[in-house]
Amino acid sequence: MTTDFINICLADDDEDDRLFFTDAFEELKINTKVSTFNDGVELMNYLNHEDSVLPNVLFLDLNMPKKNGVECLLEIKKNEKLNDIAIAIYSTSSSEEHIEETFINGANIYIKKPNDFDNLKKILSEVVTINWQYHTSGLNKDNFLMRM
Repeated sequence: MTTDFINICLADDDEDDRLFFTDAFEELKINTKVSTFNDGVELMNYLNHEDSVLPNVLFLDLNMPKKNGVECLLEIKKNEKLNDIAIAIYSTSSSEEHIEETFINGANIYIKKPNDFDNLKKILSEVVTINWQYHTSGLNKDNFLMRM
């Protein structure tokens, strides 16, 4: 199935972060469809539903109730139907431990949540226009952390 938009999902328990995220995409001149989820359980229920349109890029917050971002990441990477989704960890944490853990477990990129709206737009624009095929073919940790 081919679409003429980029399908984006965000799982984040912070309502303000979800709102800024969707607002940023509304202001960008990129044809996207954005779906948001309040926690990891809600996200995984959606992804595992047989009628779901899988995202081109999934943004995962690490610290969520019910099921955190790492638990979602591990579940996605073990599922043959889901394991090709490009996953951007999207977190307030920039701890080396979190970065290392998500890299080892198969995330494609790690983004520290920006604290200003213009930076958020710049980062989101860059992430959705990445050539993911190239970006994921030779994963190395230097390319993993997106610094802006």
